[in-house]
Amino acid sequence: MKLASIRSACGSLRPYTSRPGSRFSGLSRRCLPVAVTDHRVALRTVSSGTSRTGNFKKQDKTWSEFNKEVVQSIKEAKVTLLGRNPEVQPLLAILQSGDDDNILEVNKKIASKIGLTVTQMCLTNECSEDDIVAELLKLNSDPKVHGIYLHLPPAFLTSRVLNMLSPEKDVEGLTDLNMGRLLRGDLSKSFVPPIASAILDLLGKRDVPLKDKSVLLVGEGPLRLTLQCLIERGGMAVDTSHWNSKNLQKQVMQADVLVLLSAGNVEVPPTWTRPEAVIIRCESTLEPDDALCLSSRSGLGFLTAAYRSQNVIHSCSRWLQKQQYRPWHLYNLQLQPLTPVPSDIQISRAQTPKPVDQLAEEIGLLPEELEAYGRNKAKVHLSLLDRLRSQPDGKYVLVAGITPTPLGEGKSTVTIGLVQAMSAHLKLNSFACLRQPSQGPTFGVKGGAAGGGYAQVIPMEEFNLHLTGDIHAITAANNLVAAAIDARMLHEATQSDKALFSRLVPTVNGVRKFSPIQISRLRHLGINKSDPAHLTPQEVSTFVRLDLDPSKITWQRVVDTNDRFLRKITVGQASTEKGQTRETGFDIAVASEIMAILALSVSLKDMKNRLARMVVGTSRSGGPVTAEDLGVSGALAVLMKDAIKPTLMQTLEGTPVFVHAGPFANIAHGNSSVLADKLALKLVGRDGFVVTEAGFGADIGMEKFFNIKCRASGLRPDVVVLVATVRALKMHGGGPNVSAGTPLPKEYLHENLSLVAGGCRSNLKKQIQIAHLFGVPVVVALNVFKTDTQAEIDLVCQIAKECGASDAVPCHHWSRGGRGCLELAQAVNEAARRPSNFQFLYNTEMPLVEKIRTIAQKVYGADDIELSPEAQSKIDYYNQQGYGSLPICMAKTHLSLSHMPDKKGAPTGFVLPIRDVRASIGAGFIYPLVGTMSTMPGLPTRPCFYDIDLDPVTEEITGLF
Repeated sequence: MKLASIRSACGSLRPYTSRPGSRFSGLSRRCLPVAVTDHRVALRTVSSGTSRTGNFKKQDKTWSEFNKEVVQSIKEAKVTLLGRNPEVQPLLAILQSGDDDNILEVNKKIASKIGLTVTQMCLTNECSEDDIVAELLKLNSDPKVHGIYLHLPPAFLTSRVLNMLSPEKDVEGLTDLNMGRLLRGDLSKSFVPPIASAILDLLGKRDVPLKDKSVLLVGEGPLRLTLQCLIERGGMAVDTSHWNSKNLQKQVMQADVLVLLSAGNVEVPPTWTRPEAVIIRCESTLEPDDALCLSSRSGLGFLTAAYRSQNVIHSCSRWLQKQQYRPWHLYNLQLQPLTPVPSDIQISRAQTPKPVDQLAEEIGLLPEELEAYGRNKAKVHLSLLDRLRSQPDGKYVLVAGITPTPLGEGKSTVTIGLVQAMSAHLKLNSFACLRQPSQGPTFGVKGGAAGGGYAQVIPMEEFNLHLTGDIHAITAANNLVAAAIDARMLHEATQSDKALFSRLVPTVNGVRKFSPIQISRLRHLGINKSDPAHLTPQEVSTFVRLDLDPSKITWQRVVDTNDRFLRKITVGQASTEKGQTRETGFDIAVASEIMAILALSVSLKDMKNRLARMVVGTSRSGGPVTAEDLGVSGALAVLMKDAIKPTLMQTLEGTPVFVHAGPFANIAHGNSSVLADKLALKLVGRDGFVVTEAGFGADIGMEKFFNIKCRASGLRPDVVVLVATVRALKMHGGGPNVSAGTPLPKEYLHENLSLVAGGCRSNLKKQIQIAHLFGVPVVVALNVFKTDTQAEIDLVCQIAKECGASDAVPCHHWSRGGRGCLELAQAVNEAARRPSNFQFLYNTEMPLVEKIRTIAQKVYGADDIELSPEAQSKIDYYNQQGYGSLPICMAKTHLSLSHMPDKKGAPTGFVLPIRDVRASIGAGFIYPLVGTMSTMPGLPTRPCFYDIDLDPVTEEITGLF
């Protein structure tokens, strides 16, 4: 880019509204930076066949007084604007070729009187159209710039250049869009060109009323069209002519006002004009002297600059208005449910989703807050939180469930059905916040997490496969840490302190210096030096050697596939690894601590700090080694910078959904991200609803939602929706085991009120009690299947209310969509109006063992806990390192309230065995491993992938669901 210079001038400006007293004050003038040179208008009156130069008659105000009046009016408007928004400074950017400062000086002088900031960007005279476009794109995207003025030769003002200019910053009114709006009369979104505003104000300030007088515009170009439109709206008759018109003399002699546009050196003979006719001549340049004072000659130049400033302030005001919360204008997609209900993928494909940018506009997102990934999904920028920071949050609803069967009980489906009912049918703003599905269950046994039937996120293939790549980013980041650990151990084992230091702090262009992350490590070690040459040999050794104990490395690799044979592996067996072998293993990607960090972070800065704090192992001296010690935390933040943005999608009925994060609830905290919830709560508004989902049963996902996620976010839920199914209640009431991939036993296909009652009075009752431990009202949602009888449905709802639920309702969203969930939506709306007495289950200052015991006894129903020697040793170590005040994240089977998957209902009289305890310091919790809980699931005999295929001709996916 041939950018010669950037000059800035600052004053203290204020906004402006149309000045009272002008005949054209109702035209609401607004301007943006333009692509034309500045103008000077010479105003002449003609008397008795001769002309005399002058702006006004003797009784008229002088140019200086007139300019001061205009400037003062604009200044007052700017004061009003900034009184409400003191942190904003209106900014005009002048983009020009060459170093001519006349235009800058004129605008600076006016800006200094108003309090505006002016920046000049000078391209060389030899710049190309591409250079201009490149600079324009930068100015368009800079939120600090409110107006752009293109001071360029006419040859550079091509259609491409003019229409590359953002209409919102087009303070000169040059773009096709701006002119179209202006001619249509849409003054609230357009800008009147400053020169046009100046001419209109001059006409309005004449002593002789000009209404019903005739105006002749002589010349070419957009300015003539604009003036014609605006003057006619002011009540004057307008005629136009070309300089070479044969009828020019006749037209001039009939005009009361003559406006000469782009006249150059052409003169109109005095004998052509009528007595007392007003002549306004628009000259193309300002002389240098004009930039120094408010003389009569330079008056119009300064008046034009003043109106340009006014347009900048109008642009700033519009920008500020745009930043405010926007009411929703949601267009709902219509459903026509079929019977029998088709497959999920058939239903998904039968509905055409709205373009994601349309959905974003409907819910009040700005275009710059959206980062599209194709037509149907987009990332949402976190800047939204700052823009809507003063906006009250909506109501916060958590969907949890009873202890599920291996088939799942439909929490995601209920979540989606509920928001479809609220938004599409009750017309309440509502947002669903869901976890991103893991490839593990998608290709394993459970399937995806897009919902099902007529309550699902679409397109379901995109939802369940890759999405926007967040899990891949987590996998890459996690495995970068693993690679860094093994590489560092190898190099420390095979190099001297001096060689390590030389390679870790290399000489580049004759200079050796520490990187910022190495400075952080030095400070952590208590070494307050920044020059590598000043370190002592002992300090060098301390700095370069992490001295990781291979037997105490806690970091594992991850892959997003159920691969049981990676649970334990040996690395370092190649000859190039020089005997540095050790045992390690793989977790599933969603169990990575980085996934938990993604879900719990409240900002990009918070995520970066959490990544730096991750403990990957212990040194031989007993100290924790972090990702920052490895020097890798900055790179992790780079890999995760896009993953931290939630993904916007939609339901079958066109209601918004955020999909973000997806840690498993049995081996992690199992909730979607804090950021998705926070963004959604701002977007729905005070009376709206955000419905988020916790994984597996309430004893796992919900407990972690309250004790971990709510601590991190500061958010407090208003209602818990507890999902139950008749089949799960029958299983907990004594029915036979349910296995994925095998037909349901007959007990689940025929009415059995005894089994239903047994499940309600055991597992359902216990899960309601768990929610009440936290002081939150509970609404039971019975996810109805076609095999359920009315007697079974009524029995569940009756017993649920007896057990303390605020309400209990059947839900038919799977077969009917949002309409089938209306009763639940109304029940949730009613429950949300009741006061919530939220409280945490434990104080984080309690000892680690007591926090674990509290969860085991109060939530699971255990008599006590039993710590293995290894678990006790780990707890002692974590206490020693200062991690004792972290909350607890239990890794436990989701198939039972106890640690025994086959124990259904509400088991009692058992001791909960804690075989190991690990720490996720970056995520901010300690996680005990209960029983035989594994962090890497395995594939069943017949996984889902047997049915998944691709048609190479149509590219349609088959067999996904």
